[in-house]
Amino acid sequence: MKAALLLIALALALPFTAFADGIVLTNQNGSIAISNAGISSTGSQLTSFNGIVAPPGHSLGSVHFSTGALISGSIAAGGTFSSAGSSFVVIGKGNYGQPKGTIFSGSFVGPIIWTLTSPPGAKNLTFTLSGTIQGMLYNGRMVSGTTVQNIYTINGQLAQGIGHIKVGSTPLAIPEPGTLSLFGVGLVALGGMFRRKLLG
Repeated sequence: MKAALLLIALALALPFTAFADGIVLTNQNGSIAISNAGISSTGSQLTSFNGIVAPPGHSLGSVHFSTGALISGSIAAGGTFSSAGSSFVVIGKGNYGQPKGTIFSGSFVGPIIWTLTSPPGAKNLTFTLSGTIQGMLYNGRMVSGTTVQNIYTINGQLAQGIGHIKVGSTPLAIPEPGTLSLFGVGLVALGGMFRRKLLG
């Protein structure tokens, strides 16, 4: 009985340890185009990757993203954009030890939330764009994570569909194949124990 309880506890605990610390990407600056058809970014600089930080005045590469169309709410007050047809791509320069070329290529999955974080009607407006992303790393591993992009604009620019990226943070969780295998073995052993108990 004690062995069964130990295996159950192990099976429940393993999903929480099945992910490595992961990779955190940050980006700054750049502009976004905002319309009911979606939001797309240009010129945002990759400032850190997995502990590598770009020196002042330099970048590690670039971050590009786009959403699907607005499906609820409004651009001015906040709403939800679709992930259909979306993308999230990170390109590295390879100049400070980070990979050169495509570091991450994927898309948003599920709703993309556009939130007004400043008082409505203020001259200087701030928003966050947040959502879950999924895709492939430069090493061929599939990863998922979330991104939060902090955006600022002013009333006149927002009416023209113009915004600017202040800072963005994108942590990606990487499954550890060894731990996932161990989790699978634990479940098989647990199933075998219960099967023997039932047959006995």
